[in-house]
Amino acid sequence: MTKIVFLPDNVTVEAEPGELLLDVAKRAGVSIPTGCLMGSCHACEVEIDGGETICACISGVPSGKKQVTVNLYFDPIW
Repeated sequence: MTKIVFLPDNVTVEAEPGELLLDVAKRAGVSIPTGCLMGSCHACEVEIDGGETICACISGVPSGKKQVTVNLYFDPIW
C-alpha cells in the first residue's frame, strides 16, 4: 500500500500501486476536475511529489513508493 497525500488540504488515503489517481481522489472525497477522461484535454492535471505534472485520469499510483504527494491546482480557464 502507498500513502497518498492530497494537497492543499492534506487529505490522506491508502492506495494500491497502479490504482488510478482519479479513483483514489474520488474515494478520498477529493474533487479533481475532468474533461475527456483520456488524458487529451489535461483538465485533470496534478503535480506529484513537487515536480512531475500528470493527468490523474490515466495515471496510476506509482509502485515502489511509500508515499506520494499530489498537489491539486486548478486552471481558472477550465
